[in-house]
Amino acid sequence: MAAPTEPVTPSIRHLELTWSSLLEVCDTLTEAEWKRPTGCPGWTVQDVVSHLVDYESGALGRPRPQAAMPLDRAHVKNELGEANEHGVEIRRPLSGEAVLIELREVVSARAAQLRSLTVEDLAREVQTPAGPGTMADLLTLRVMDTWSHEQDVRRAVGRPGHASGPAVDEAVTYWAQYLPWVVGRRVHAPDGATVLFAVDHHRFGVRVVDGRGQPDDLGGEEPTVTISMSAPTFAAHVGGRTDAPADHVITGEQALGRVIVANLGFLP
Repeated sequence: MAAPTEPVTPSIRHLELTWSSLLEVCDTLTEAEWKRPTGCPGWTVQDVVSHLVDYESGALGRPRPQAAMPLDRAHVKNELGEANEHGVEIRRPLSGEAVLIELREVVSARAAQLRSLTVEDLAREVQTPAGPGTMADLLTLRVMDTWSHEQDVRRAVGRPGHASGPAVDEAVTYWAQYLPWVVGRRVHAPDGATVLFAVDHHRFGVRVVDGRGQPDDLGGEEPTVTISMSAPTFAAHVGGRTDAPADHVITGEQALGRVIVANLGFLP
C-alpha cells in the first residue's frame, strides 16, 4: 500500500495538527467548562470553538447562518467581528458536545478538501482578512487563528499544551512581521533604540531608524531592551486577550519594555 502523500504546503499539515490538538482537549471538557469565559471578550470556550466551526464550514462552501441579534455588543468592534458573531450566536443554545460533534465533522471534511489542492490552487489570488494574497497566505492565517484560539480554550480551562512545534512556529513567525510596526509606529520608540523579542527559541530584532522600526538581527550587540516570553503568552498578547499572562521577562530599559508589551495587541 502506498504511503499517504504529504500536502503540497506545510500549512495544511499544521492545520491538521492544530485541529487534532484542539479536539483532544475538547474531548475532556465538562459542560460547565464549555461555558467558561475566555480571554476573547464576550466569548466562552464554546463560542471560540463555534467560531472555528463557522469559518471552516464557510470555507467548505456551506451557508454561514445569519442570527437575529443586537448589534450593540461592546466586543463587536468592526465588520469582521460582526460577521464572526453570527456563527457564534446561532450555536449558543447548543450543548458543548453538540458543537464538538460539528467540529469533528467539519475539520475532517476540510482536511480532505485542503489535501486536494494543487500548487496552482495555492498560488491563486484571494482576499484574506489581512488584505489581498494567495490561498497559501490564507492558510497561514488559518494556522495562526486556529492555534491562537486553541490556546484561548486551553487557558480558560487550565489545560496547557501544544506550546511548541511546527504549527506554533508558523504562527509566531507570521506575527513577528508586525513587530517593527509596533515598536516604531505604535510605541514611537526613540531613534536608535533596539529591541529583541525572545519568543521561546525564536529571536526577532528591531532597530528604530528615522521613527520607523526595521527588522534587524542586531549583530550580537546588547539590545536597548529584551522581551522574553513563551509562544502561548506571545499569542495572547498579540491577540489582545484579556487573560494574557504576565509571565514575560523584560531586561534592559524597563519602561520601554513595559510600553511595548502593553501595545502588542495588534490583531483586529
